[in-house]
Amino acid sequence: MGTWSTNDLPNLTGRTVIVTGANSGIGLATTRALAGAGAHVVLAVRDVERGRAAAASAPGSTEVRRVDLADLSSVRAFAAEWDGEISVLINNAGIMMVPEGRTADGFERQFGTNHLGHFALTNLLLPQITDRVVTLSSRAHQWDRGRMYFDNLNLTGNYSPTRAYAQSKLSNLLFTAELQRRLTAAGSSVRSLAAHPGYAATELQSHSGSRVTGALLKVGNAVFAQSAEAGALPSLYAATQDLPGDSFVGPDGFAEMRGGPKLVDRSDAAKNTESAARLWSLSEEMTGVKFPF
Repeated sequence: MGTWSTNDLPNLTGRTVIVTGANSGIGLATTRALAGAGAHVVLAVRDVERGRAAAASAPGSTEVRRVDLADLSSVRAFAAEWDGEISVLINNAGIMMVPEGRTADGFERQFGTNHLGHFALTNLLLPQITDRVVTLSSRAHQWDRGRMYFDNLNLTGNYSPTRAYAQSKLSNLLFTAELQRRLTAAGSSVRSLAAHPGYAATELQSHSGSRVTGALLKVGNAVFAQSAEAGALPSLYAATQDLPGDSFVGPDGFAEMRGGPKLVDRSDAAKNTESAARLWSLSEEMTGVKFPF
């Protein structure tokens, strides 16, 4: 049997999929593949003009709606304006190893965007989701010894771009696990899954603010990385295949850097149920958004 590819996508006619960060990179590749398979894809993006240009490059049925995951008022507005069923929500958007900064609500920028924004969006939309939520993480969840800084989630006085990114990606996996636990306890058939793209060449690596880091990442993109289309395969697999809740999908190649999608393992820290429950509770306090069931 050959490697799973977009040719193996099922017919998605009649299904609505929301993809955050869909105007470039893996999000755009995901959008094009899903729309090409018949889904109606909503590009949930911060820059509407870029979103429209991206949508124009996708086959099939698309629409563009604005959401800024670094601003909870924008997340609430997006959810409040939604009035239909959602088959799949793909929490794809993210920022990577950027200089220290704060979101509109005062949270550390990577944790606030990559985790808290998606935490709020998911819970606000959850009553309208009929199939599954897919959240993108990274092998970087293992960096920094897999630590969650629960007493200082904003990393005040302890910031580094890699530490903040690692914490946000570990948060994505803890969120996925706790969301599935809560859905199961509520008797819901909705599933929560996670995926990671391996090493894919996208714009994600271009905002470090460091010339040295930027140069290294540029070389890595040119020499080692797979395409955004290949990096989207784990997301597409998680979004469309019959997988158990809390599955984690990544590439099947060396060190999960590239290749076709398969179920992969995660760090012990990402399996810690106490950490997942604690993060959920703190996330509810920070966002003011609670599990709706």
